[in-house]
Amino acid sequence: MKYDSFFARSFSKHEQKKLGFGAFVSCFIIAATFCILFKPEFRHFKVVNVKVSLRGPPQILAITEEVSNKPKKTYVEIKEDKPICNVTHPRADLCEMNGDIRIHGNLSTIYFVSTDKLADERNNSWSIRPYARKGDNRAMDSVTNLTVKKVYRNISQEIPDCTRNYTVPAIVFSTKGYAGNHFHDFTDVLIPLFQTSRHFNNEVQFLITNKKSWWINKYKPVLQRLSKYDIIDIDKEKEVLCFPSMIIGLKANKEFSINTSESPYSMSDFTKFLKSTYSLKRKSAVKLKKNADQGRKIKPRLLIISRSKTRRFTNVEEIVTMARNIGFDVVVEETRENLAKVAKKVNSFDVLMGVHGAGLTNMVFLPEKAVVIQIVGLGMEWVSKVDFEIPALDMKLKYLDYKISVNESSLIQQYPVEHHVLKDPPGNMISPKGWISYRKIYLEQQDVKIDVNRFRGTLLKAFELLQS
Repeated sequence: MKYDSFFARSFSKHEQKKLGFGAFVSCFIIAATFCILFKPEFRHFKVVNVKVSLRGPPQILAITEEVSNKPKKTYVEIKEDKPICNVTHPRADLCEMNGDIRIHGNLSTIYFVSTDKLADERNNSWSIRPYARKGDNRAMDSVTNLTVKKVYRNISQEIPDCTRNYTVPAIVFSTKGYAGNHFHDFTDVLIPLFQTSRHFNNEVQFLITNKKSWWINKYKPVLQRLSKYDIIDIDKEKEVLCFPSMIIGLKANKEFSINTSESPYSMSDFTKFLKSTYSLKRKSAVKLKKNADQGRKIKPRLLIISRSKTRRFTNVEEIVTMARNIGFDVVVEETRENLAKVAKKVNSFDVLMGVHGAGLTNMVFLPEKAVVIQIVGLGMEWVSKVDFEIPALDMKLKYLDYKISVNESSLIQQYPVEHHVLKDPPGNMISPKGWISYRKIYLEQQDVKIDVNRFRGTLLKAFELLQS
């Protein structure tokens, strides 16, 4: 051929071999570049391994076929976004949003402005009462009902303009419901608020609906530790406040405690936080030495919480005398003064004792390994366990209870011996419908007269626990 004669005249045989090899390599580089730049689809072709000799003229030595066992994907994975509001939790409804959030306070409406191109066909509106006692209609009916709306920029929807912008997250909650009752202040508001806001390291804005100024003042040290910003009474706000993120409602998961399976915090974390907030010095209760005459040396301090209206001790003097004979330094108080003073006072005791009631809430200020003695009135077994026994153990306290007999209850003076109130008091969870009658009988009409001889063993056990 003409080309063959041309190459023969122009190049030696050795040079022709080199030129051919160079052409082969150049074609390979061009093909590889094409694959990298344009990424052609090879899924319909088999994969082969080609071995080429680089010595002498280009020569294919072997071709092997690779068979892939990987199954082909015949579908597209779609990640479904979670709804911004969770209304399925049994304890409290909660909304969590990040982005463009606008709250029109006195209209009780919160807007989450979505950047999605298409409107979500699912529910885009929620009604939230930001108080952690879901299911209790008596508590929840008094709480403001907030409307949370997910709105879209690309759809003709009425979106209020921002009149005040913030750079920190916001938390919206209520101080209505049972707030004002010492126990409910903690279990419904303060403990849930701690769980919800602590990780912000006080860089968070509190927006309160149903705001009670006296309540804010009572718990001001706690609120100021959780947020360094002045609280906003959202019900009085006429402007539209805008935030980069917002939580509506509080995270609550356990009565007067924290469920560690749902929270990064524990009840022990909360009590440490309180002790730091109120500058409480005692970290641990007194540890008594065994086989020593403790009555003449260290006397553990016992605080008996008295009540003036319901569930009263009717023979408190006898209890005090017996406790002092055992070796306790005894004080009887109702603990209704300034909370900072109560905190310091309770922290100075080693044993806290009282009939089931809000006064036992002050166990949060006890030093670790202190002893809690709950006097369980007739019909109070279930509420006593849930409200104080389990939480006490979660706080790393030692717990004892004393279940009174029928003869120690004042109800024996109000009902015949064979009456079901005395013979068959409720032992399990009380239904919402039955709560009113239960409360009236067992919580409001019952006082306690302790059989000191029978009770002595419980106090001796408390003494022993301080030795262990």
